[in-house]
Amino acid sequence: MARKVLRLTVDNFIATPSPCRACLFWEFDPVRRSRVDRDDVESEKQAWISEVLRDWGSCGRVAMLDEQPVGFIMYAPAAYVPGAMNFPTAPVSADAVLVTTAYLAPEYRGVGLGRMLVQGVARDLIERGGWKAMECFATVRGTRSGLIPQAFLESVGFKTQRPHPTTPRMRMELTSTVRWRDEVETALERMFGAVRPAPEATRQNG
Repeated sequence: MARKVLRLTVDNFIATPSPCRACLFWEFDPVRRSRVDRDDVESEKQAWISEVLRDWGSCGRVAMLDEQPVGFIMYAPAAYVPGAMNFPTAPVSADAVLVTTAYLAPEYRGVGLGRMLVQGVARDLIERGGWKAMECFATVRGTRSGLIPQAFLESVGFKTQRPHPTTPRMRMELTSTVRWRDEVETALERMFGAVRPAPEATRQNG
């Protein structure tokens, strides 16, 4: 099976099987979110992705398996994700980009695709420059639906930045990620053959 990671676009986000297409938790504050008609949620999500792509640049990665999107990860500076202020462990550090959401179709979990997505984010931020870390609000043992499990984040190199019983804030330093990235690439190559994100014809820089 051919595996690769692509930049997130509106089109491949729409094609990815995910309940996150109909969620504005991160993108809008609670007041604005409450004013959005249910039928308009997906179009508002797509408009948000377009805005971030235009103003800041790449804000996600999509996992492809045999040319089909099977999962994704999204990230952006905290200024673009007002929903992040709802957490008791907020705010996100000023030198970090926030990883908001990650999703893989259930049948493709546990085979390394999640690591590939995190690796894609790290590579993008390292190449982009100007950021020192990734941060993420985690869920402890599934106590908060829609968040990335703390155990998974720890397995790929995140450490607790601010503890909490249910939603700790996790952090991965990009300086340490350079070595981690190389180690992960080597391991993936041994498991699946050479795996690299697809070449990008164009690139937006923040």
